[in-house]
Amino acid sequence: MITSVFSKSKPINIIIVAVFILIVFVISNFALLFNELDQSLKAVAKLFIAFFSLFILDFIISKNTLTKKNSYAIMTFGLLFGMFPEALKHLELLCANLLVLFALRRLISLHSNLHVKKKLFDAGFWIMLATLFYFWAILFFALVIVALIYHSKNDIKNTIIPFVGLISVVLMLVAYNIIVHDTYVTGTNFQRYASLDFTVYNSIDHILIFTILFTAFIWTLIYFFRILPDKNKKLRPSFFLIAWAAIIAILVAIIAPLKNGSEFLFLFVPFSIIMANYIEVISDSWFKEVFVTLLLIAPILSLLL
Repeated sequence: MITSVFSKSKPINIIIVAVFILIVFVISNFALLFNELDQSLKAVAKLFIAFFSLFILDFIISKNTLTKKNSYAIMTFGLLFGMFPEALKHLELLCANLLVLFALRRLISLHSNLHVKKKLFDAGFWIMLATLFYFWAILFFALVIVALIYHSKNDIKNTIIPFVGLISVVLMLVAYNIIVHDTYVTGTNFQRYASLDFTVYNSIDHILIFTILFTAFIWTLIYFFRILPDKNKKLRPSFFLIAWAAIIAILVAIIAPLKNGSEFLFLFVPFSIIMANYIEVISDSWFKEVFVTLLLIAPILSLLL
């Protein structure tokens, strides 16, 4: 029933997902919405970024034909916010994820062979900018290396360009610090905290959600790699980038200093695309409903436990 609604790419579907995200946002940020003005403005900014990320995801998919003409990806994206509402509470993390999404958009579009140098520069620039908001976003620079291997492995100039984008952000940061703080780099520019303490996950609600998420993720990722050889040869590198983005997102979540569910935010976009590619080829409608229902009931059950 749910999957039949999203089996077509319709404007109403993105509105439904946006309303769902709004509901999750209000529930998770209710205390901030009616607090001091600066807290309320931050809350509104977080909601705007979440909505903007949703529209960017939809644009990337439609522009690069990453799925068939359906709305399964944005549906999954919305449901993931329901599973991890904590992701809507952290402004800097949302900003970092949006900037990584900008970079991923540029890297995926390299298959067109248009403006390659500009896209590589932008990717390096956005990822380094994301690092200023959340240090471990720097790991996504590995996607640039992967993109270079697929698209520009024999072009030395293209290999250098992403690093120029990265250095550009560093130079702007240094200039800002000199003007404002009279120093080159401040201690808060790159907060390199990490944690491998997973004791916070040792609760029924976390175990339930992670079991559902990782079962679905591993199942669909294995299938995703299996169908990659059947994808259009021109688009195949883009699908590999999505798979690598998902793997890097898991690594970021593992070493994240704060373990409350928000650390999985970077996984939302690649997992949504992977899930959509899986759902759209399932012939049994009941089996589609199982995957979607599991994602839907997980946050509900976790609240009841």
